[in-house]
Amino acid sequence: MAKHTSSKSVYILAFLLLGAGLGYLLYSGLHSNSLYFLHVQEAIAKGTSNIDKARLFGKVSPQGMEKAEESTSLRFQLADKENPSQTIWVRYQGAVPDTFQAGSEVIVEGRMSGEQEFTAHTLMTKCPSKYTNR
Repeated sequence: MAKHTSSKSVYILAFLLLGAGLGYLLYSGLHSNSLYFLHVQEAIAKGTSNIDKARLFGKVSPQGMEKAEESTSLRFQLADKENPSQTIWVRYQGAVPDTFQAGSEVIVEGRMSGEQEFTAHTLMTKCPSKYTNR
């Protein structure tokens, strides 16, 4: 009878360890991959120190675009789509899409690197309306 009870406790212990391991993997996977998707106005309201990783959506402001001639470095103002007076500076280094221009809607992915400056490692432009079906 004692052997039957000890084998039950082994199964219970194994099940608890398996559950704890799966719970930890689920928590760590969701926590490390969580990413905010914010409009510029929401990012400003949230505060720059409260944003670790995020995707920002907005329009490229016509003023304040700085492109280094001999490198792929780009700095521009990203304005909120609803309230264009709300802007954040974005610094990006990499290949710039052909459809990137002033007034285009973009999504940048990265992190806040200072007061009102966002360092992006990904830059995506929204397709212009001429590519949509009518």
